[in-house]
Amino acid sequence: MAPQYAPSLRSRLPLVAFLLETIFLLLFVIFVKIEQHEQFGRESDSKLFISSYAEFQDVHVMIFTGFGFLATFLVRYGFSGSGFNMLLAAMAIQWAVLINGFLLPQQHHRREIHINMKSVVEAELCAASALVAMGAVHGKANPVQLLLMALVEVTGFVVTQWILRALFNADPVYSIMLLHVFGALFGVMVSWVLHREGIKPEHEKEKTDRKTGLFAMFGTLFLWMFWPSFNSALVRDYRWDGGLKLTVIYGTYLSLAVSVVMAMSVSMLTSSKGKMNMVHVQSSALSGGVAIGVAMTAVHAPWIAMTIGFCAALLSALGYRYMKNHMLFAFECHDTCGVLSVHAIPGILGWFAHLFLRLASNESTIAVQFAVYHICVLLITACMSLVMGTATGLFLKWSIWRPQQDRKCFDDQAFWEFPNLVVQK
Repeated sequence: MAPQYAPSLRSRLPLVAFLLETIFLLLFVIFVKIEQHEQFGRESDSKLFISSYAEFQDVHVMIFTGFGFLATFLVRYGFSGSGFNMLLAAMAIQWAVLINGFLLPQQHHRREIHINMKSVVEAELCAASALVAMGAVHGKANPVQLLLMALVEVTGFVVTQWILRALFNADPVYSIMLLHVFGALFGVMVSWVLHREGIKPEHEKEKTDRKTGLFAMFGTLFLWMFWPSFNSALVRDYRWDGGLKLTVIYGTYLSLAVSVVMAMSVSMLTSSKGKMNMVHVQSSALSGGVAIGVAMTAVHAPWIAMTIGFCAALLSALGYRYMKNHMLFAFECHDTCGVLSVHAIPGILGWFAHLFLRLASNESTIAVQFAVYHICVLLITACMSLVMGTATGLFLKWSIWRPQQDRKCFDDQAFWEFPNLVVQK
């Protein structure tokens, strides 16, 4: 007897994608213009553009190549991991350009959205937040659900930035670097609402092997190499000088270097067989970059950056080893990629480091005011992500989106053609 296949998305995905792209196209026609002064005439402006484009390319590679390869770690979910990553990123970037222009316009462009290198990089950072959230539901949602989830996540993240900037006059770089915390908590809440009993305690297809582990390691290497550009891409666009930009680059690199060493050490130390786990290394090796990204504007010494990387990798590796299974049994929340350990915990650690460093350098009165401001920023970010994640999960739970059966989770055959597996009737 022929096997039962997952519900076809022919009447869902093309319709949703065509509708969204049509809306985006109309909005771009009406509102979006290319900023003309990027056609530089002076040599200094030309060098600035080349530098900005190089950083844009670094972030671009991280979004599509780094996250794409990293998502191929499951044995039977390589096509979907990389393919859906590309689909979501491409759609989320378009939407982020628009919603950033509507809610966070530049002072001299109130009626139009002028696209430039900075706006594209900001859009890619917003897309990165959506990809972080996708990691929590990796393998358990179909592309239609993922597409809608990405658009809502980007909307929620930009709205959160707007609130922080409007109410607290938050630094744009600081607010956007909370993408790790927002994306991880958002994704975990969606995963909690969409929980499936069929994947408890572990789904039979949620496995890795040598080939997929190697491809995922390529993704980790791409992310690891370009993370200094990810953290520093927007620094010079605001009130800081080039000295801090270099400090951010050096600090990010040192933090990442320490986190690699700690990730491998803790993975071996906590293993019953005394061996390293490739999945732990792939994820926790990046935790130093996450933590230093949140605290970077307050870190001015190499040893502080290295200490942050040390603590971030330690907490991330321990969390990935023990927290994932405990969350599943205690809260019925399955976090496929361990985004809570890889992004949320290091991000909050970076928040604490930023707070302590600022308090240590300020007078008592100013320190108290900054502490209140800093705590409110994190609380608003966390509350927005939790509320919107829960609401998004309830929305995606509707049967109209045709979710796959439990036995078709973590399986490419539910969505991709495999000519060599065609059943002869």
